[in-house]
Amino acid sequence: MNNKKTLLALCFGACLAASGQSQAALFENPLTYTKTKYPILLTHGVLGFDRILGVSYWYGIPLALSSGGADVRLTEVSQLNSTELRGEELLDQVEEVIAITGQPKVNLIGHSHGGPTVRYVASVRPDLVASVTSVAGPSKGVPLADMITNQPEGSLGYLNDVNNALAAFIDFLSPGDPWTAQDAATALASLDTAGITAFNARHPQGVPTTACGEGAYVVNGVRYYSFSGTSPLTNAADAGDALLGLTSIAYNGTPNDGLVGACDSHLGMTIRDDYRMNHLDEVNHAFGLTSLFETDPKVVYRQQANRLKNAGL
Repeated sequence: MNNKKTLLALCFGACLAASGQSQAALFENPLTYTKTKYPILLTHGVLGFDRILGVSYWYGIPLALSSGGADVRLTEVSQLNSTELRGEELLDQVEEVIAITGQPKVNLIGHSHGGPTVRYVASVRPDLVASVTSVAGPSKGVPLADMITNQPEGSLGYLNDVNNALAAFIDFLSPGDPWTAQDAATALASLDTAGITAFNARHPQGVPTTACGEGAYVVNGVRYYSFSGTSPLTNAADAGDALLGLTSIAYNGTPNDGLVGACDSHLGMTIRDDYRMNHLDEVNHAFGLTSLFETDPKVVYRQQANRLKNAGL
């Protein structure tokens, strides 16, 4: 009997230890749960924006973060262009936020092509960046981009023209800096395997050196994090699921969110690469129509902000 009691006590103690972080969160002040030391800047992906007609690319996420004390800023860069050009546009906004707030650094969170974009800023100006969080950012390439790149020469001209026009229209509708440069062909070349490999050679910080491992957690004083999903189909009411279900075919059955593979999304500390989310769910779109069987995306961002806060960032 004593042995059974001892075993139960040990099991109970182990469970408490394992859940210590989540239990501690229950006792944190909800008004300061996401209050990071440095401002949080959110950077969109391909064909993204800050807000259009009052709707944020990061649907409901800025409010979820600011309600816990975070200083959250939306950024806007070229909808379609090279990672370096987008990165330079973001760097200007980082410097502006630092000048306005008086804080010496910022926390950068980038979704999709926003992942490499925020990595660029951290690489060239690590003194201005406290952390980088890549949300389904392609750290090893995008197979769908490879498929498109490999189409017969000359067959992409019309598609590029249409995408450039769409990007310009999105840019016009969003209240950020208007008339940014758009170049669909250059964006595609930045996201295929060859383009990402070349980018990684110039900006290797946080990139895993193994096929599906983790990268360095801290480089040049900047902390690196990542998370992503692996469920292209999550909500029958979301029209975006059908498109992402179709694009996921390019991954030949390997786990992906419809546009980025799970292992390809790893950067620095991999928080999770298997959320029941697709590429739109990761920014709580379309309009919050995400899986009923997974953590609310807004909560995932709040948890990440709290992680940054507890790291002194």
